[in-house]
Amino acid sequence: MTTPPRIRPPRTADERTQLLGWLDMQRAVIGWKCEGLSEADAHRSFLPASPQMTLAGLVSHMRWVEHLWFEIVLLGRPAEGPRFDEDVEDADMRVEGVPLAQLRKDYAQQCEVSNEIIAAHALDDTGRHPDFNATSTSLRWILFHMIEETARHAGHMDTIRELVDGEKGYY
Repeated sequence: MTTPPRIRPPRTADERTQLLGWLDMQRAVIGWKCEGLSEADAHRSFLPASPQMTLAGLVSHMRWVEHLWFEIVLLGRPAEGPRFDEDVEDADMRVEGVPLAQLRKDYAQQCEVSNEIIAAHALDDTGRHPDFNATSTSLRWILFHMIEETARHAGHMDTIRELVDGEKGYY
């Protein structure tokens, strides 16, 4: 799987271009941190208090976070997925036996769906789900939050990757 380039948006671009550009760059970092990993290393746990926080687990989590914010909160689709279907902490990170390539493919496909949703809505459009305070959540807010969420976990992945094999670097 080829990871998209890590390119910052133009400094003078309009708001939508900048928001999506920063999100896409952070998404690309998620993919980059997975390049060249063995299955064992992708599923290797380093944090005793957070055993599901593996590189593979974080890719899965990011897929489900994209689904939650764009499809469930913004579009009002049913709250379905591991976070809702299982009463287990970190259910969306439980990926034992799921190949990293599949997790990366699922994440990339979810990002494509998210980008289609973003393109079809105004930044001031608000969520439709009856829960989650969705009607007070604009697409603009969701994009800022997704940049924050994705960058935060890209940082986790940077640290885990360095622990796995010494590979480091951000940009």
